[in-house]
Amino acid sequence: MNIATSPASTAGVSEAEWQIRCDLAALYRLIAHHRWTDLIYTHLSARIPGPEHHFLINRYGVNFEHMRASDLVKIDVEGNIVEPERGLSSRDVNAAGFTIHSAVHMARHDLMCVVHTHTAAGIAVSAQKDGLLPLSQHACKFYGRLAYHGYEGIALDIDERQRLVADLGQHKAMILRNHGLLVGGTSIAEAFHMIYMLERACGAQIAALSGGREIILPPPEVCAHTAEQFARQEIDADYAMVWDAALRLIEDGKPDYRS
Repeated sequence: MNIATSPASTAGVSEAEWQIRCDLAALYRLIAHHRWTDLIYTHLSARIPGPEHHFLINRYGVNFEHMRASDLVKIDVEGNIVEPERGLSSRDVNAAGFTIHSAVHMARHDLMCVVHTHTAAGIAVSAQKDGLLPLSQHACKFYGRLAYHGYEGIALDIDERQRLVADLGQHKAMILRNHGLLVGGTSIAEAFHMIYMLERACGAQIAALSGGREIILPPPEVCAHTAEQFARQEIDADYAMVWDAALRLIEDGKPDYRS
């Protein structure tokens, strides 16, 4: 990806951090492109390399389709903004977003990017007792590889973090009951692929169940086999190919997300 020059508002940002900022801003715009937003709510985050355990999250109030690399806010795992020179305040970060994302980033150092959505399909599946059914190829990707976390109210209580990560375990995808979806990736490209597949799976389930006809589910052994087939394809080269194709969907956006 062609990286624009870091603006004065983010002077001193390393090349590695600026790349992550550009990619995360692009991810926000892709979430908007696919209509997975919830006004200014929900959040995406990415870990910045280094011993400080800092990560980037959206500046609260910026529409996802307008997100720029310089709009992202750098915070620590306690929710403190670590960019005092920018004149930001605690109101520039969504408190619920901090709770959810800091929980995952603190416990799962393998996941550098975390995506959380509140789509109609994701919420609907999260409210169904059986959760995600293996009724589509997209859903079979998550067969035996999907966690669930019970609803505890708006995620403002710090002590929920321990229960959330305990439920997540070693999975990369989780359904937050009566709330929405959560995925993580070892890269921003993988996180995008994960949320794309999970959103498609939920959308297909709601559409199929709304038809009022009997549903056919593949046998468990076929579901397990399909999940293994997907697992063998989970390599950086494939994610990069999908990511490069996805970026072309937002390259005409104004202002440029790489600013």
